[in-house]
Order: sequence, then structure tokens, then C-alpha cells
Amino acid sequence: MFLGRLSLIAFGAWAVHPVVGYVSQPRDQEGTCQKTTVAILGAGISGISAAQTLSKASVDDFLILEYRDRIGGRAWHENFGQDEDGNPYVVEMGANWVQGLGNPGGPENPIWTLAKEFGLQTTYSNYSNVSTYNQDGYKDYSHLLDECDEAYDIANQAAGKILVENLQDQTAKAGMALAGWKPKSHDMEAQAVDWWTWDFEASFTPLESSLVFGMASDNLTSNQFSDHDNFVTDQRGFNTIIKGMASKFLTDDDPRLLLNTKVTNITYGPEGVTVYSSDGNCVQAAYAICTFSLGVLQNDVVTFTPELPEWKKTAIQMFTMGTYTKIFLQFNETFWPTDTQYFLYADPTTRGYYPLFQSLSMDGFHPGSNIIFVTVTDELAQRAERQSDEETKQEIMEVLRKMFPDVDVPEPTAFLYPRWNTEPWSYGSYSNWPMGTTLEMHENLRANTDRLWFSGEATSPSYFGFLHGAWFEGRDAGRRIAGLLNGCKEGNSTTCVPRKHYEVLHGTSPLADYSSVNGWEVSSFYDSNDD
Repeated sequence: MFLGRLSLIAFGAWAVHPVVGYVSQPRDQEGTCQKTTVAILGAGISGISAAQTLSKASVDDFLILEYRDRIGGRAWHENFGQDEDGNPYVVEMGANWVQGLGNPGGPENPIWTLAKEFGLQTTYSNYSNVSTYNQDGYKDYSHLLDECDEAYDIANQAAGKILVENLQDQTAKAGMALAGWKPKSHDMEAQAVDWWTWDFEASFTPLESSLVFGMASDNLTSNQFSDHDNFVTDQRGFNTIIKGMASKFLTDDDPRLLLNTKVTNITYGPEGVTVYSSDGNCVQAAYAICTFSLGVLQNDVVTFTPELPEWKKTAIQMFTMGTYTKIFLQFNETFWPTDTQYFLYADPTTRGYYPLFQSLSMDGFHPGSNIIFVTVTDELAQRAERQSDEETKQEIMEVLRKMFPDVDVPEPTAFLYPRWNTEPWSYGSYSNWPMGTTLEMHENLRANTDRLWFSGEATSPSYFGFLHGAWFEGRDAGRRIAGLLNGCKEGNSTTCVPRKHYEVLHGTSPLADYSSVNGWEVSSFYDSNDD
């Protein structure tokens, strides 16, 4: 049950006025323009978290605009294959783990709290239950897993020192090398372990990732909550918890939830925000919370009027959007060991080539389902997206037949995978923090521009890439806007001010350092060419 909708008039000075300098946008057809206090763009967990926070603060006059025909965002599932009764299984295309549950007496991950509240079925992910393979079948190179883990712990300590002492960041590859982990380019078993240790979580290589913030994000989740992750097996889908959140303040067919609404333009200013959609309609609001993925922002899917400031555009392009693709196969039998969760494969020529298979045909998951899936990331995930299903399937079958040479591996009876980079509401899976990109630059990604606020996993400095990061960011944006609307009655300065941004961010080398003292022997301003 939700409180009655509050009139815009009740907010007095917060009522929406036309934005100064507003230029009407071309429309496909004549439409209507609704007025509301807060427009929430996106019904993923960040948008729903923001709406729930506003509702708890008695701000019930909001509209949620969602591109798709369902809520949940990148917590997205599909039907796949069938059980012995002919009923389909539900598998997750996107978010699939509750990561960092919580320890007794300590803080609990809010996603785990929601999972328990709504009875979400999950199973512990035992990362120690992994078998290793190469092109000749089973090959025990688990000692490399131990060596890499030892180096990771050392690099982790070094990352903490860099953060505390404000030293220059390193790539994760450099940090791991300094800690003793130096996989040779031709040692494909070590390369497979390298992928398992870093890419499996980050969706990017160690060379493309920040040591400091990559380690920090993982540590803040595992240390703040716990290092236990649970895999979601619930046949209602992971987005059950997001629907459950929404049910606390939205009714069935609630007019405040606008599904199938494709936003095309956001016009913003110091007096309000107007959001235009492809059907010719618009929404005028005192504030808006944009929860679009980093990929959507980077691909100019939506235009902004005026253009976003340079500091915001720079921050959007400085961070990276990863591709993390799970490819599901169902067979008429389980031909792989039924007591093993993970199967790590070292391809003889290509790092990250169908490197990790995970069985769902075992106790706690979907026993007897004969389902296994393989994960690919980054460039090889994008490569799979560009291929046909048949091409990708045949490549995977070739790998499986190498891994299990003594088995007559059958053709799959069902095959499915998403193509994240072609989804116009996502353009990728989740964000990553590149080396050398500072906390201040991230704050520019996070900061509001006038009354347009931003939220999502990418804007979380502590938990970027995680579902709980999106939840926390939605709550924060909702709290801040509710505080502004309610006149900052609680006197909490952190929730009554805009998020900080930095107009100019300087590097570490002033111009005076570009001299022969530092080996810079020529003038950067001299040009011998006539033109």
C-alpha cells in the first residue's frame, strides 16, 4: 500500500517551471506531458531503490519510466530448455550471484536481506570446487591456482598501501607481477588461471583494470559483508526481489510505472527536468534520477539539452563498460562429473577462449537438468555476439570434446545466450574502473548536473559492478532528493546538498617537469613544419 500522491503544489518552490533556454524537441506524434515531482529513469534495482526511498520519505509523487516491458534491469532471466515434464527452466542472462552475504553480528548485504525476505532460492558457490583442463582433457594445474592466490594476497596489501599513501595507481597486471605472478604469454594454463582470478569477476583483463580500485571494490564487499557468494537458482528469477521491493509502494497496474517507455531526450536545468520519449509524450519534473547504464550513456542513446558539461562527458568516457556473457547448453545427458561446480579450460592459443564451464546439473542447482554454461568476457564475449548461434555452438562443442575426449559428447538439445552490446537499454553488462582513473573523476561520473541526478552500479565508488552497488546508489539519490524536497528538516548536510564535482582535474606532472632533468629533451611547442 502506498500513500496518496502528493500534489506538485504542495512543494511550493519545488514546482516545475519551464527550463530557461528550452527548445522543443521534434516528436513522432503529438503527445501529452505529465507533471510529477521526481522522474525516475529506469526500473532496475537502482531506480526501484530510489523510488522506495522517496516513498518512505512521503514523497509519493513520482513516475518511473522503463524502456522494457518489465522491471529488473540487468537482473534479467529467460526460459530455457525443459525438464522431464516439458516445463522450461529459468536461467539468468545477467546478474546471477548474491555476492558477499554477511557474517553473524556484522552488516548484511542488502541484496541478501531481500533474498531472505522474498524467499529467493540460492546455492553456495564453492570456488574451491574447480577442475582444470586443457586441449588434451583433464590436466591438474591446480598448483597455479594456489600460486596466483598467494600473489593476489600480496598485491592486495600493496593496493591498500597505494590508496592510503596516495601513491600512483598501477594496472592489476603490474600489481600482480610485482607480487610474483608473471604468467608467460605462451603458458596457456597460467593464462587460464589469470583469467579465473581477474577477468571472471571484472569482465576485463588485468591490463585494462585499476589495481587499487579493482582490489578495493572486491575487498569492500568481502570484508564489509563476507566472502561467501550464492548463485541464484530461483525459478521465479532474480528480479523477484526487485518486484518484491516495488510491491511495497506500487499497486498492480500502478499508473506511476510507465513500461515500454523509450526516453529520447532529457532537458534539464536549475528549475527542473523535462523527459521526452519516442511516443511523443513527455514528463516534467522538479528532479530526475537517471539510472541508465554506463553503456547507454557512452553510446549517446539519449540526447541531453543542454549538452552535458565537459567534466561529466569526460567522466562518462573515462570509465569502461564490460561484456560478461553466459552461454547455456542443455543436453540429453550429463556427461561431465556431477560432483564438480567449475571446469577451467586452458585453450592452446587464445586466452579466455570459452575458459570456464559451470554445471547446473547437480545438487543445489538444477539436478538432472543436464544444463551447463560457459562464461566469456570482454573481446571474446563481443566476438561471440557477432557470430551466429550455430557458429558459437560449434566452437563450444569442439572445446567440450577436447575436454572430455573419452566421452561421446552429444549435440545440445537447447542453446541460448544474450548479446549485451546490442541491447539498446544496456549496451554492455557492467562497469569497470580503468587504471589511472581517479576517485575525483568517478565523483564527476556520479555528480548531478543541476536537477538531473545519476544512479546505478557504475556510480558506486565502493561497489561498482555489483547489484548492491546499484541498490546503495539508488537509496542515496532518493534520500538526497527527498531531503531537498522536504526542506532539509533533518539537518543532515550530506543529504541536503548536490553531489560534489570537479570542473578541472589536473595530472601529476606540472609543465615545468617536462624538461631535460626528466629526460624530456625537446620543446613540446616547437614545430618545424611550415603548415
